[in-house]
Amino acid sequence: MRLILAAALLASTAAPAAAQALHQYGALAIAPAGDRVAAIESNGSRSVVTVRSVADGHVVRTIDPCKTCSYAGLTFAPNGDIVLLGRETGSVRLIYADATTTRTIATIAGIAQTPRVSPDGKRIALLVTLGAAKESGATQAGVRMIGEIGEKNDEQRLAVFDIARPATNVTPISPAGRYVYEYDWTPDGRGFVATTALGNGDNNWWVASLDAIDAQTGAVRSIARPATQLNQPRVSPDGRTVAFIGGLMSDFGSIGGDVFTVPITGGTPRNITAGAKSTVTTIDWTAAGLRTVTLSGDQVQFGTLTPGAAVTPGFAKPASSSAGDGRAVFSADGRVVAAVVQDYEHAPAIYAGPVAATGAAGVRQITHDNDAAPAMTRARSVAWTNEGFNVQGWLLAPREAPAGGKAPMITMVHGGPSAASMPGYVSAGSMNGALLKAGYYVFLPNPRGSYGQGEAFTAANKRDFGGGDLRDILAGIDAVERVAPIDDNRLGLGGCSYGGFMAMWTNTQTNRFKAIVAGAGLSNWVSYYGTNGIDQWLLPFFGKTMYDDIKAYEGVSAVYHAKTAKTPTFIYVGERDIEVPPTQSIEWWHALKDRGVPVSLVIYPDAGHCVTAPDQASDVRARAIAWFDRYVKNAK
Repeated sequence: MRLILAAALLASTAAPAAAQALHQYGALAIAPAGDRVAAIESNGSRSVVTVRSVADGHVVRTIDPCKTCSYAGLTFAPNGDIVLLGRETGSVRLIYADATTTRTIATIAGIAQTPRVSPDGKRIALLVTLGAAKESGATQAGVRMIGEIGEKNDEQRLAVFDIARPATNVTPISPAGRYVYEYDWTPDGRGFVATTALGNGDNNWWVASLDAIDAQTGAVRSIARPATQLNQPRVSPDGRTVAFIGGLMSDFGSIGGDVFTVPITGGTPRNITAGAKSTVTTIDWTAAGLRTVTLSGDQVQFGTLTPGAAVTPGFAKPASSSAGDGRAVFSADGRVVAAVVQDYEHAPAIYAGPVAATGAAGVRQITHDNDAAPAMTRARSVAWTNEGFNVQGWLLAPREAPAGGKAPMITMVHGGPSAASMPGYVSAGSMNGALLKAGYYVFLPNPRGSYGQGEAFTAANKRDFGGGDLRDILAGIDAVERVAPIDDNRLGLGGCSYGGFMAMWTNTQTNRFKAIVAGAGLSNWVSYYGTNGIDQWLLPFFGKTMYDDIKAYEGVSAVYHAKTAKTPTFIYVGERDIEVPPTQSIEWWHALKDRGVPVSLVIYPDAGHCVTAPDQASDVRARAIAWFDRYVKNAK
């Protein structure tokens, strides 16, 4: 379960900064030579592909071959040409752009993602879902639950296209019934390494295996079945070894853990970062070795990984980073890195430069479209210790201190639980921005179970949901009150997904908060196990199925402790949420209503996980602020 942080940015014009639209950089890719980057950019109008120089960020070229398309999936070919996807209603174009022209290689009836050009530059591989019934991923709105349930699932499969000849039809090479999540070409171009699973792709991501797939026949051979979740398979330049990120991960796209390697012929994976006090979120295997993006406490780091040694960071900043293929992208020789970087006070910009160098000679900001974007907050990292754990979080303060001495504060718990609150530019159209504008401090804790302190810290909430992590959060509020003018009598709590569970559960454990906002939360782990679309994620955390250990699931279910809940609660959820079905919110609404606790529930039509459509998200913000104003701001 998770929350997705979307990057957004603004263009420089003569209009006042506050009235400008943020300039957006999406799907960032880097040329093999490390001399150019490409991104899908817009400043409120339609998006185009923009190619820039790494040296100074100037625009080299724009690509816009399909006026009715939205673009995605940028990647470079070995010769520096560009591949992209153009999405239209019901179909996706695979587009190839050389130095002067663009042409469509294939049209996929359905959805597609992750194009990768073969090492010899002659073919393009692509993940395709023909006749897709829904968007890829469990956070997306699910299909209607009608007809015979569980008998038909979307299948994401590998297809390969010849660059020299447009395809007249699309025939996947990987076998039917096997869902392919991620992949990488082998250096000889004869096949792929991939993470795959049989059956339901939304649910079985948590039990995926590492496999080899033949590029001609589609034959599948098992490489390893790790005991951990795995992501980002990458083949060594000599073709002998596969590296991947392995760890306790609770949702699609929320990637973090240690780095493992295994012979491509098969074997037992070896952890080459065991014991690290940081979390690897991206890897790439370049000609010069492994490159990584790491979250270490409050710092994002781009660095070099030598097996058995700590990551050597060449760039470290209290910020977050993103790119089209992970948290950063690296040149073929591993010398240059690029990413979209932002923090709470600074809007996104593209950063690029040599990985190993420092200062002006290293990674630096190369775009300045958003330099005039105003800061809505003053942010600081807060660290504390609790029960032997080193814990970190972020405190966001309004730019102008609220009048009257001490101020109210809202604690927002991140989703996951395997994730982290990381710095992202606070805009007026975000929940954090709305809270700050309304005069609240905002606290974003990263308790045990989060990324950033190593894999043991991430795994510390196994069979302890709402236990140690809640105590970490409460201790964090105490730490914040020692350094900021927070009124302990005016505290609120919110969160979505796992944060929604924590919001519901906390109501049964303490009366410290005056109001709660719970989005897509879990109130009853017993009924949740039998009704959600992703039950496989629960097993690493609980150890057994609900049917084999029902007491463990009952013990952390808010509905079993409803008689102790007294805090007024606003609840929201998407009608077609398959990660956390709306029945979980209905159960908690009913429990609070039955106990006479002030409660409001809104179910948003056709929405998926955490209600992300702009109009609906705006309504969530307005209702949440009104709820906090009523019960927190005016509390005595």
